[in-house]
Amino acid sequence: MRLIHSTLFLTTALALAACSKPAEPEATAPAATAPAAGTEAPPMAPAGTAAPAASGTAKATLKATEGNAVAGELSFMTMDNMVHVTGNITGLAPNSKHGFHIHEKGDCSAPDGSSAGGHFNPATTDHGQVSAEPHHGGDMDNVTADAEGKATVDGMLSSNVNIGKGDAFDIVGKGLIVHADPDDYKTQPTGNAGGRLACAVIEAVK
Repeated sequence: MRLIHSTLFLTTALALAACSKPAEPEATAPAATAPAAGTEAPPMAPAGTAAPAASGTAKATLKATEGNAVAGELSFMTMDNMVHVTGNITGLAPNSKHGFHIHEKGDCSAPDGSSAGGHFNPATTDHGQVSAEPHHGGDMDNVTADAEGKATVDGMLSSNVNIGKGDAFDIVGKGLIVHADPDDYKTQPTGNAGGRLACAVIEAVK
C-alpha cells in the first residue's frame, strides 16, 4: 500500500512541475536597420500614386497661309522609340505632291509662314530624305493629295527626334509647314519645295 501511495505522489509531483514550466518567448521580427550615418532613407511615395511619365504625344493644327485654303490635324506619338506622325491635310490641289517638314520655330505669325524659319536641323546635317542619310531632323516624306485634294499622313520622323524631352532634338514648340511643291530630297537646304501653303505649331498633349 505504501508503494502505491509513493508512486501516486511522484506522478502528481512530475505533472505539477511540467505545468509550472515557463513558456518559451515568442519569436519577434528583427528591428529595422537604421540608415548609415550621413545618409537619409528614401522618401516613401503616397499610396495609390505613381511617378509622372512623359506623355510622348503631340499635336499640330495646320492653318492656311495668306491666299491659300490648306488645313489639317496632325498627331505625333512615340512608337518603338521613334516619333510617328498621322493625320489628314485638306485643301490641296487634286493629285498633287507637297513637301512637308518640321521647321525650327513655332511661329506662324507671318502671312506667308516665313516666321517659322528654316528646317528643324538640330544635328546640323544636309537636307535629304528621311529614309536615307543624311537628312534634317525635320525632314519628312512628301504628302500626296488624292483627287479631292486630301492627303493622308502616316509615317516616321527622323530617328533622332523626340517628344517632350526638352533637349535640342525635341519637336515640341517647333513649326510644321506644308509646301507648295514636292521636295526633291537633294536641293540644299530645303529640297526646292517652294512656298508655304500652311503652318502649325507642334504642341505637347497633356
